[in-house]
Amino acid sequence: MGRDLGLDGVVDHFTLSGDEVGWLRNKTGATRLGFAVQLKYLTWHGRFPEMRLELPPDAVEHVAKQVGVTASELGFYDFTSRAAKRHRSELRDLTGWHECTRTDQVKLVSHLVDVIWHDERREEQVRAELLRQMHVDLIEPPTAAQIDTLIRSALHQADERAVAEVAARLARVEDCPRRLDALVFTDPTDDGAQDDDPDTERVDSDGGEDEDDVESVLSDIKAHPGNVSLNSLLDEIKKLKQVRVVGIPTKAFTGIGVQVITAAGYGPSPVL
Repeated sequence: MGRDLGLDGVVDHFTLSGDEVGWLRNKTGATRLGFAVQLKYLTWHGRFPEMRLELPPDAVEHVAKQVGVTASELGFYDFTSRAAKRHRSELRDLTGWHECTRTDQVKLVSHLVDVIWHDERREEQVRAELLRQMHVDLIEPPTAAQIDTLIRSALHQADERAVAEVAARLARVEDCPRRLDALVFTDPTDDGAQDDDPDTERVDSDGGEDEDDVESVLSDIKAHPGNVSLNSLLDEIKKLKQVRVVGIPTKAFTGIGVQVITAAGYGPSPVL
């Protein structure tokens, strides 16, 4: 069987209320005990036990004393039987707990996005929040694969929201979107910001240079600096100037965690 919970855990999670005792009125023996432990395991763990071995022995003893049945009777209760399934259905009606529906999944992902979009990308933390919210909403967790899908979807949508928020902030700064667009296709300093720099490369308006020469300045900025040398130092200084020309406002990323800003992209979003 499972590990003992200890006195505090047993009292907190496996003590039947007056109403719960009343739900046992027509049940006796193993059926009575099995119904009761399924109930308390559900309210404690947020799901029903799949087998007797999941139940803490001291919790079973505690429930058995309350319902007036010896703990050994639980050995005669089959958690996979039709009777046990009927008990679970009855308990859902009595407690308000329910299996996770597609509508629940959409709402849960929306909740996760609201919570995590600005500062959280650790999968285990997202999983913990998902399970916590399911417990609050009295939702039994779906399969492990479905939970993984919900987490991936939430992370993807959170990334999209963060990008949209930053883009909206940048759009409110005059000419910033245009300068960012220029950064992707050509040197933003070509509009005269560095006319006095003879080393600044230019692209002729008539397309005089080869396509290979008209590379994204952004790609150059992201490139590894290579070995330390005077040339590499000058290249890095040039990159810094190119970034400064864009004029990103200092508050563009306010409230968004560093781990979100620096996080790598995720794969395609699962469709819900």
